[in-house]
Amino acid sequence: MTDILFDDRICALGEGAFWHPLRQQFFWFDILNCKLLTRTEDGPQEWQMTEMCSAAGWIDADTLLIASETALFRFDLITGSRSDLCALEAENPVTRSNDGRADPWGGFWIGTMGKGAQPQAGSIYRYFGGELRRIVPEITISNAICFAPDRSCAYYADTDAQKIWRQRLDAAGWPEGAPQLFRDLAPEGIYPDGAVTDAAGNLWNAQWGAGRVACYDAAGNFLRALSLPAGQSSCPAFGGAAFDQLFVTTAAVGDKGAGVGCTYRLTAPDLRGRAEPQVVLG
Repeated sequence: MTDILFDDRICALGEGAFWHPLRQQFFWFDILNCKLLTRTEDGPQEWQMTEMCSAAGWIDADTLLIASETALFRFDLITGSRSDLCALEAENPVTRSNDGRADPWGGFWIGTMGKGAQPQAGSIYRYFGGELRRIVPEITISNAICFAPDRSCAYYADTDAQKIWRQRLDAAGWPEGAPQLFRDLAPEGIYPDGAVTDAAGNLWNAQWGAGRVACYDAAGNFLRALSLPAGQSSCPAFGGAAFDQLFVTTAAVGDKGAGVGCTYRLTAPDLRGRAEPQVVLG
């Protein structure tokens, strides 16, 4: 494995790792400093937001759907303009958005959490067909939202509970039946953070405090782990022209030493991800 320092800007809380397949460009957030960041061959770029933002999906080449502490909104990368789509717990000053990802049907799943990680203050929602619907209540720290390549299920975690769940999905991408435990990480002392699935259906999970991204097969069996120089690994995303690179955000909060809060690009044999689905509005 090779770990490459992709960007040395120190994020207090790097999150929302996301590769835009049309732009061939990696984006991420520093939640606590209210920034959207990217880097191209021309160098680093960032947008200062007016509130905390945490996750994104792509609508078209120049437009993102972004989740913030009060809304889901369209964001124009060229003009920097914002157009709100719907409120997201805007009436609740206790919470903010956290982990999120587009689903294979063109919807967008987004989790919330208490700004102070208040117990069970958060939820997970799905935005689809112009409707925002709560699908998982009473989550403390929502994380690890991602989807099986065959559309059979979604995954999500409560970092505080140290568990990742698998949720069966119906033909339209809505939860069907009760969630099942995918992996209980409490016996290992591991805290699951953001996650993404690869082309083979394996789940890659950034693990807070462990300084690694761990890979599990579809049955929840541990396969391997890739280490990072920074302990607070927070969110992975596959990128590159062949989706054979794993970009990983980290956080400086609660960590010390060189490289904390930076963003990394990992390469290793047999890494192969998939493009993020397009968010379809309507």
